[in-house]
Amino acid sequence: MKTSPFTKNIEISENIIILDARTGKEAKQNYLEKHIKGARFIDLDTHLAEIGENAAFGGRHPLPSVGKFAETLSDLGITEDSDIVVYDDKNGSNAAARAWWMLKSFGFDKVQVLDGGIQAAEKNGIEFFSGEETFEKAALIKKDHWLLPVSGLEVVENELINGNSTVIDVRDAYRYRGESEPIDLVAGHIPGAINIPFSENLDENGNFLDPEILKEKYTKLLKDKPQHLIIHCGSGVTACHTILALDYAGFPIPDLYVGSWSEWSRREGKEVAKEI
Repeated sequence: MKTSPFTKNIEISENIIILDARTGKEAKQNYLEKHIKGARFIDLDTHLAEIGENAAFGGRHPLPSVGKFAETLSDLGITEDSDIVVYDDKNGSNAAARAWWMLKSFGFDKVQVLDGGIQAAEKNGIEFFSGEETFEKAALIKKDHWLLPVSGLEVVENELINGNSTVIDVRDAYRYRGESEPIDLVAGHIPGAINIPFSENLDENGNFLDPEILKEKYTKLLKDKPQHLIIHCGSGVTACHTILALDYAGFPIPDLYVGSWSEWSRREGKEVAKEI
């Protein structure tokens, strides 16, 4: 039976490994001050990415090698049999969904994102802790490649030219339209990409919509479009939020364009589209 990508609650036990994937300059300090008891901190920039010198090749958050990620898992005490729950403070739209994608792509079946994030844990009265957690390292798990599909810049470009794929940009609509760009160097979007903001996966309380609602929503939005999907955002992190939502809704897991807009917009000679 397939494991749901979400859990509404966390059972704190030795059999479940909890990962705190909050981000920002104070993320580790926030973790040390308060986290779900037993949670282990996983860092977006050093554990879930391998940031290069030039974002024009790989974007702002390129994937680390599977070998480097295996070392991270070993350091976190994660074994092949681990049940894993990941949370952040933005309901998966930040690094929790990226961690979920990477763990699934590494071969883990039993990995979930806490719906509602750390805020939901507080409301549900889950026990918290401060300071470092102590745990043992695990044996290194050897993998040769990521198991989930990814698309590079050239593939995205060719798929759009040939009309073989639907490329979904999950950034906020104002960024897609090119009204302004708060993070990357150029405003706009990849020509031919459509915009379905990741925020539309959530209800008015910030929780994920029910899978049936998500299924109906995306079925309507993607009607008469190529069924093969490639998802991207600014740097390949928030895109995983929509990939998670699509999986939750029962769709096949689509391709992730890891470099996303941060790569495309910096690559010399690539066309930029705007709707302003």
